[in-house]
Amino acid sequence: MLGIYFKGLALGASLIIAIGAQNAFVLSQGVRKKYNIIIPFICSLSDAILISVGVLGVGQILASNQLVSNIASIGGALFLGWYGYKSFRSFLKPGTLDESEEGPQTLKAAVLFTLAVTLLNPHVYIDTILLLGSISSQFEGNGKYAFGAGAVTASFLWFFSLSLGGKLLSPVFKNPLAWKILDLIITLIMWFIAFSLIRGFFVL
Repeated sequence: MLGIYFKGLALGASLIIAIGAQNAFVLSQGVRKKYNIIIPFICSLSDAILISVGVLGVGQILASNQLVSNIASIGGALFLGWYGYKSFRSFLKPGTLDESEEGPQTLKAAVLFTLAVTLLNPHVYIDTILLLGSISSQFEGNGKYAFGAGAVTASFLWFFSLSLGGKLLSPVFKNPLAWKILDLIITLIMWFIAFSLIRGFFVL
């Protein structure tokens, strides 16, 4: 059973650690020292719920519904495009790390923003509900729950490490060049994912 748990931990980590909009947002807010506990907790809890849905074998019908997929793709693309634009504006500004600029300014805004960057990306449902859920079905009895627990653990470990690690790196981003590089990277990530979500609508 412990071996299955570590399989879930390893696979969950391999999916979560990949560079994406959610990771870029968590890191940027970690560097700004903003809501370093609540933001990674929301990301981890969202993953835990979605992974549990996948392990329990439900959600495939909703995830495969074309209308739902299209709405999620368009909504996600618009949100990520807007957030990328904000990062690009920050990239164009001279200066260093200013904790009062960009990103959510209140707890309510931080919660809503984190939920948006987490749940408006259809890829999160593919990774958690479909991929991890289908793989967990290969294990018998409580094995699939051990696998799911491993994947959930990976999510909590990664997001808290990313947020708190960003907090430790904040002195580095007092350097204007370092902050500009981070803003540019975030801009490119957001826009690339936004483009990948909508490009299917323009294929003849």
